[in-house]
Amino acid sequence: MTLDTLIPSRHKLSTKIVGALVGFLALALCAIGVTLYLSWQLEGSAAAINDTGSLRMSSYRLAILLSQTGEGDAANDAPRQASAGQQMAQIDATLAQLRLGDPQRPLFLPPTGAILGEFERINTDWQRELRPAARALAAGQGVGDGALQRYLARTDRFAGRVNALVQLIERDSETRTFWLRASQLALLALALVGTVSLIYLMFSLIIEPVTRLHEGLHRMKDKDFEVRLAVDSVDEFGQLAQGFNQMADRLQALYGNLADLVQTKTAALEHQNRELALLYDSAAFLQRPQPVEPLCQGFLQRISDYFHADGGSVRVLDTGRDNLHMVVHHGLSPRLVEREHCMKVGDCLCGEAVQKKVTVIHDLRKLDKGYELECHREGFATVSVFHIYAHQQHLGFFNLHFRSARVLDAREQGLLETLGQLLGTAIENLRLGAREREMAVSEERNLVAQGLHDSIAQGLNFLNLQVQMLEQSVGDGKLGDVEEIVPALRAGVQESYEDVRELLHNFRSRLVEGNLVGALETAVDKFRRQTGIAAELVADVDGAPFPREQQLQLLFIVQEALSNVRKHAGASRVLVRLEDKHDFLLSIEDNGVGFDPALVEGRGDSHVGIHIMRERAQRIEATLAVTSSPGAGSTIALTLPQERRRAA
Repeated sequence: MTLDTLIPSRHKLSTKIVGALVGFLALALCAIGVTLYLSWQLEGSAAAINDTGSLRMSSYRLAILLSQTGEGDAANDAPRQASAGQQMAQIDATLAQLRLGDPQRPLFLPPTGAILGEFERINTDWQRELRPAARALAAGQGVGDGALQRYLARTDRFAGRVNALVQLIERDSETRTFWLRASQLALLALALVGTVSLIYLMFSLIIEPVTRLHEGLHRMKDKDFEVRLAVDSVDEFGQLAQGFNQMADRLQALYGNLADLVQTKTAALEHQNRELALLYDSAAFLQRPQPVEPLCQGFLQRISDYFHADGGSVRVLDTGRDNLHMVVHHGLSPRLVEREHCMKVGDCLCGEAVQKKVTVIHDLRKLDKGYELECHREGFATVSVFHIYAHQQHLGFFNLHFRSARVLDAREQGLLETLGQLLGTAIENLRLGAREREMAVSEERNLVAQGLHDSIAQGLNFLNLQVQMLEQSVGDGKLGDVEEIVPALRAGVQESYEDVRELLHNFRSRLVEGNLVGALETAVDKFRRQTGIAAELVADVDGAPFPREQQLQLLFIVQEALSNVRKHAGASRVLVRLEDKHDFLLSIEDNGVGFDPALVEGRGDSHVGIHIMRERAQRIEATLAVTSSPGAGSTIALTLPQERRRAA
C-alpha cells in the first residue's frame, strides 16, 4: 500500500473514534432515558397515592354530612346538602382524574393489572352503590329505615378498598424506585467503563502510534537511518508509518550518495553561475555606447570563449534586398569570408534557417550533401544558427562553428537565444540612437530656418527695394534721391545685422547648472540695457524642477517674445512674470501699440515669431495664448498644468 492509497471508511481513524464515542453516547442516552422515565413514573405514582388517599377523607366527610342531614331544622339542612353535593362532585373529579391521568403534573396510576382492577372496583362501588345512596340521603329519602347505617357500612368497605389501592401503588413505587437506583448505578458503571475504554482506545489508536513515531524520529535525528516502524494497521497512522519507512529508505539512499549528490549539485551551480556571469558580462558590454562592429565583435568573442567555438560570425539582415551581410567573423578563413560575406535569404543552410526563422544546429557529417558546403570543406563538423531579435523583429543571426561534433542541450540553446535577444536589443538601440540624432539635427535645422523669421526677410526685401531705387537714381543722376536712399540702406543693414546677432545669441544661450530664473534674469537685464525699455522679472518659484531641455525651451520663448517687443511693440515697459507652483505659468506683458491677433493668425506662417513660440510650447506639452488689441499692449501667456508636468 502506497501513501496515496485511499483508506476504506471502516478503517479510518476518525471512523473508529467517532463510532466509539457515538456508541458510548447511545448507551448513556438510553440509561439517562430509563432513569428519567422511572423518575417521571414515580412522580406520577406519588401524586396518585395522594389523590387516592384523599378519597378516604372525602368519603368520610360525605358520610358525616349525610348523617347530620335531617337532624336539625330545615334552614340548616340546605347548606349541608350543598356541601354533600360538593363532596360527591369532588370524589367524581378525583376518580376521573385517576382514570384519565395528568402527564403535566405528572399524575397517573401505575399500569399494572392489580392496580387497574382494584381501581375499577372502587369506581364501580362508588358509581353503583355509594353515589346513589349518598344522593338519596342528601335528598332526605329513606333516613328512618336504616339507610344511613347501610351507607356508613358501605363507606367503610369503600375506604378499605381505597386503602388497599394505596398499598398496591406504594408497593409498585417501591419496585420502580429499586429499578431507578439500579439504572443510576448502571449509568455510573457505564461512565466508569466508558472512561476506561476511551482511555484504552486513545492509547491504542493515537498515543501509542505517536510515541512510536516520536521514537523513530528521535533515532533518525541521531542519524540512525536503519530505523523502521511496524505497520500494524491500515488507518492514517498505518499510512504515516509506511511514509516514515519510505522517507527513511530515501534518506538512507541520499545519505549514502551524499558526496556524489553534492558534487553534482556543485557542478550544476557552477555552470549556472557561469551562465549568469556570461549574461551579466554580455548585457553590460552591449549597453556601452560603441559602433556596431566593436559591439558585435565583443559579443562574438565572449560567446566563442564560453562555448569553446572554433569560429563564428554575426550577420545583419537587409530586409529591403533580402541580403545577409557579415558584420564580424572569427576563426573563418579569408576564402570563406569572401564567398559568404553577403548571402541571400534561402541560400545555404544558414539562409534556409533565416527563411524558416528557426534555430538550427547542423551536424555536417550527417548531411547528404555536407561535403559540398564551404563550412565542411573548411573542416567544421558542427555549425549552429541562432537568430537576433528585437521587439519581435528579426534583425539577423549569428553562427558558432565547431571542428569537432558538438551537441548543444536545451539549456545551452535557451542561453544562446537569450543572448541573441540581448544583441538584437543593442543593435536596435544603436539604430534608434542614430535616428534620434538625425531627428535632432533635422529639428535644429528647422529651428535655424524658423529663426530666420519675418524681420530678417522683410529687412532684406527692404534693402533689395532700396538698392533698386539707388540704382535707378544713380542712372538718372538724381543725387538728392541718392542722399536719401543711402541712410535708409545703412539703417536697414544695421537692423538686419542686429537681428542676425540676436538670433545667433539666442541659439548660443545655455543654462548655468539648470538655473532657469538666473538665465531669465540675464536675458531681461540684457534686453533692458540694449533697448532702454524698463523691463522687470517677477518670479515665484516653488515647484518641482524641469528637465534641462524644457528649461531651454522656456528661455527661448522669453527671448523670442522680448525680440518681438523690441522690433514691433514700441513699448516703454515690459513685465515678465513666472509662477512656478503646482501649475506653471509664464507671461510676458508690454504696454506697446498692440496688434490684432486675428490678423496675425490669418497671415499663417508668415509671422514666424509667434509660430516659433507655439511650436516650442507644444514640445513641452504646454499651451500658449496671445492676448492683444491695437493701442492696448500685448500679453503672451504660457500654461503647463500639473497633470502634464514632468518633474526632472
